[in-house]
Amino acid sequence: MSNKSNERIKRRKLPEFEESESSVVEGLLEEGIIKVALDDTNQYGPHAMIILLFVVSSLTAVTLLLISLF
Repeated sequence: MSNKSNERIKRRKLPEFEESESSVVEGLLEEGIIKVALDDTNQYGPHAMIILLFVVSSLTAVTLLLISLF
């Protein structure tokens, strides 16, 4: 058997990850919500991504509402 992997898509190297002992809110504020969401710097990356999604969707909804009023 050779050392070649049978995977078609090669796995990327895992990012630097530091586990936080604090709560979700404190964990997001330690590194910054954008950095946690996009760079996955601690275990709260999925939580930060959901918050970021909510913010962007809310801004989009308000923008569309304002456009429809004028």
